[in-house]
Amino acid sequence: MSADPTSTIQGYCDPAFASVADAFAANFRERGESGAAVCVFEKGEKKVDLWGGWADAAHTRPWREDTIVCMMSVGKGMAALCIWMLVDRGLIDLDAPVAHYWPEFAGGGKGAITVRTLITGKAGLLYADAAPDGAGFDWETMVRAYEVQVPEWEPGTKHGYHSASAGYLFGELVHRVDGRAIDRFLQEEVSGPLGADYGYGTRGADPDRVADIIPNPDSHTFVQTRDHRTKLGRAWRMRPYSPDHYNDARLRNELMPSTNGHGNARAVARIYAALACGGTLDGVTLLSAATIDQLRAESWHGHCEMTDRIFRYAQGFFLNEPATSPMGTNDGSFGHPGAGGALGFADPEAKIAFSYSPTLMCAGGGIGDRCAALVSALYP
Repeated sequence: MSADPTSTIQGYCDPAFASVADAFAANFRERGESGAAVCVFEKGEKKVDLWGGWADAAHTRPWREDTIVCMMSVGKGMAALCIWMLVDRGLIDLDAPVAHYWPEFAGGGKGAITVRTLITGKAGLLYADAAPDGAGFDWETMVRAYEVQVPEWEPGTKHGYHSASAGYLFGELVHRVDGRAIDRFLQEEVSGPLGADYGYGTRGADPDRVADIIPNPDSHTFVQTRDHRTKLGRAWRMRPYSPDHYNDARLRNELMPSTNGHGNARAVARIYAALACGGTLDGVTLLSAATIDQLRAESWHGHCEMTDRIFRYAQGFFLNEPATSPMGTNDGSFGHPGAGGALGFADPEAKIAFSYSPTLMCAGGGIGDRCAALVSALYP
């Protein structure tokens, strides 16, 4: 590797956003960045598109323009977007019971849970206790387990980040209403029309184009999901064991929308750019402006029953919360982080969209110092 880690940085940065380029370079010099990309859109135009470093821990494969990486829970925001597209089309009523669309969901006393309760993280469906250990890539087994799961609390009375379950619950609801699996819906209705290189799994991409995730032993998610005595461990018990889980072939080829969305900053920022500009980008409409205002309405701000952290949550998306999920200076900014520091968000007030996709997981339980530095630089 070059003595100057910034020598690998490539791409474009509008001079008006030079502070973002400076922060990106500083991440390599000062914060241990290994390989990453950052992208910013303003008013529907790409202003920052930078990448650099390495696509593997051994520093043998450079991060290229078309490199993609697992962005983990960023994919739950995409699953929520699919739900909201069906709401926008009048195919889902937020105040209807989920069981209206998915009758078997009523098992375990869940018949009264509405779509709104589900997407706001108030359903109490954190776990799939009936699923065997390691069953996470068996969609039907996981769906059956959530159908019989009894909520952890009286739905609507508490709130918590549905870390493992949201992808399955949102995905199966999309499937029941639309008929397509959620990976196909996302590709045909969002990524394909926008030309965004993002989807669940790697979609048969050249393996050399896929960057490796480098786990961080100081990541709360990395540690707790492996300990079945923790709440996160109980939720993720269904994930098949692998000594290199984040780079396992199953994660790259199967469907687990809570965690295996693969793409890069350019793709995710492009999708959020549409949401930052009233729902339409380059002639492709995802949502109406009125629906975007609905989905970013705050549903809770406070203690999360899953992580015991303080979050500010909208309706399937996180909201700007300086301590745990900073997304600039506007309260209405919304998006979704991913374990290890990946992030994508839209700021409709400023008409800005941002995304960051790293290989090296950050320490702690938030977005980490590298992502936080980029967001801070975006709003000098």
